[in-house]
Amino acid sequence: MTEHSAYAASEGALLWTPSEERRAASNLAAYERWLAETRGLRFGSYEDLWRWSVSDVGGFWASFWEWFGVQAHTPYAQALAPGPGGTRVEGARWFTGATLNYAEHALARSGAGTAVIGVRESGETSEWTWDELRERTAAVAAGLRALGVGRGDAVAAYMPNAPETVAAALAAASIGATWSSCPPEFGARSVIERFRQIEPKALLAVDGYVYGGKAFDARASVEAVRRALPSLRRTVILPYLSPHPDLSGLGETALWDDFLVSGETLTFEPAPFDHPLCVVYSSGTTGAPKAIVHGHGGALLEHAKFLSLQMDLGERDRFFWFSTTGWIMWNLLMSGLLAGSSIVLYDGSPAYPDALALWRLAERTGITSFGVSAPYILGCMKAGVEPGASLDLSAMRSIGSTGAPLPPEAFAWVYDKVKRDLLLASISGGTDVFTAFIGGGPTLPVRAGEIQCRCLACKVESFDESGKPVTGEVGELVVTEPMPSMPVRFLNDPDGSRLRESYFDAYPDAWRHGDWLKITEEGACVVYGRSDSTLNRSGVRMGTSEFYRVVEELPEVLDSLVVDTTQLGAEGELLLFLVMREGRALDDAARRRVTDAVRTSLSPRHAPDAIYEIAEVPRTLNGKKLEVPVKKILSGTPIRQAASADALANPDALEFFARLAEERARRR
Repeated sequence: MTEHSAYAASEGALLWTPSEERRAASNLAAYERWLAETRGLRFGSYEDLWRWSVSDVGGFWASFWEWFGVQAHTPYAQALAPGPGGTRVEGARWFTGATLNYAEHALARSGAGTAVIGVRESGETSEWTWDELRERTAAVAAGLRALGVGRGDAVAAYMPNAPETVAAALAAASIGATWSSCPPEFGARSVIERFRQIEPKALLAVDGYVYGGKAFDARASVEAVRRALPSLRRTVILPYLSPHPDLSGLGETALWDDFLVSGETLTFEPAPFDHPLCVVYSSGTTGAPKAIVHGHGGALLEHAKFLSLQMDLGERDRFFWFSTTGWIMWNLLMSGLLAGSSIVLYDGSPAYPDALALWRLAERTGITSFGVSAPYILGCMKAGVEPGASLDLSAMRSIGSTGAPLPPEAFAWVYDKVKRDLLLASISGGTDVFTAFIGGGPTLPVRAGEIQCRCLACKVESFDESGKPVTGEVGELVVTEPMPSMPVRFLNDPDGSRLRESYFDAYPDAWRHGDWLKITEEGACVVYGRSDSTLNRSGVRMGTSEFYRVVEELPEVLDSLVVDTTQLGAEGELLLFLVMREGRALDDAARRRVTDAVRTSLSPRHAPDAIYEIAEVPRTLNGKKLEVPVKKILSGTPIRQAASADALANPDALEFFARLAEERARRR
């Protein structure tokens, strides 16, 4: 059954319900049948299954290990053991004694079926079979070994979202080396801040890239990074901008084809469950980014569970998520191989030559599971595009959205303008946990503005100010049972104090994630933005996503940013910054309409004290609004201390706020 709502849907409005046939054919239903047959466990609903999975976390993961068919080189002694001092969440130990390899599972298939499709902005396409992916991974692995890279060493990649990057990441994993990547659009300083922490032996890079129809030469940045990393044994350049790049200014480097060693058999280094698979980084918008270590076993289990059970991916699927190599969604995209899916990689601007670019990609490559950021969906909605009207999206079974809360009207737009019969899975998680802990449920209905469910074995709760779980109210998002993909450790944090302060200092033995969350009576979730950017007016707290939804519904408003200066101990004003649509001005009448909308839809206390027009909202490279750095700039913090320019999509957008801070200071 499918229900269709009006374009402006209210939160909780039913938009789609899977058919009985689709439910029965899902991986989740197959897993439930397997539990009944092998464990005698039967559940009446998804919520019942979830409750079991979080009440017996070790039992759930042991069952999934068996159901998925994890290939361990040595068996485990215990699925879940307590951490130091008997802690339940902090420091929990998983599958003690087991050895395995992530890459072995990603490359478990062979043959002439499609494994990877790589598409550049120009339309140039490469397609690799499973056999070709294995062969090219083996050649990279042999090349790394020839450089002396082995178990425990680090490989750094300054690479785009290309098939060669996937082969290199799997090659590093296969030999037990640690992988870390940044996209070539990151500036050299930002890359050095990250890679210096891992002391890599090899740097893999490209000579340049294309974005928005323009070519960018990356050789000077590559050379700056190379010079800043004394641990390097070799820098390897993949010709990407030019087939024959001039490398005379790059010091000691090797071309990609010369680095590869062909004809070697691909083998897999057995590694303990927590052996470092990769190092990822916090956003780095303020200060040096934290280097977060994730292990082979955690990535394997969490990604396989999320993609197979929550997103319903399998061998029939072509899986896509728009991402650069600097976002964990790229790691999750690569993990589509675990489910046997073909993965579709896109390197370029999502808006070039126009807002339909990615939707055309979906039509052309037959994408069945299409993932993007929430700001991208909102951008398409505001641009007035109608992908379903002009394109054949019949293959598309699901759309994933992450990076920010997706408002109800954007849910309705997807079912109005893209396709009526599909699963719209809004998800939330993060770099820190290397996965999503709330997300899609292929057997559940989709309601406007709601994330369908808490993922299996993720005990996500909403805590009130006293640290008690609440339902139907907005509270702090916490995780109160361990997850296998929680960080192994931070680099340069020998006693674990930085990791503890980041997640475990607010509540005893519970992970505080830093988001506002409401859990409905039915078990669905609504995220209201970061709790560190809360709008707290006279004791009335509100997430920024609620505010944006009201303001950006106005036809003259294209984008917005809201900042509550109270938390900085300044004047305690609520400041609103608007990007107006072309041809519309922020005059007195527009200011009144905005203020009236906020007063009526939110609360009189949240009416902005001042409204400013800006050219663009400052965002990270992943599209997130820079609320906290802007707060700091408005309090007088210099831009260079408040935000790292190389981590931003539009660093010049911060200049307006610095000038405003100076003006406000003069008026005081």
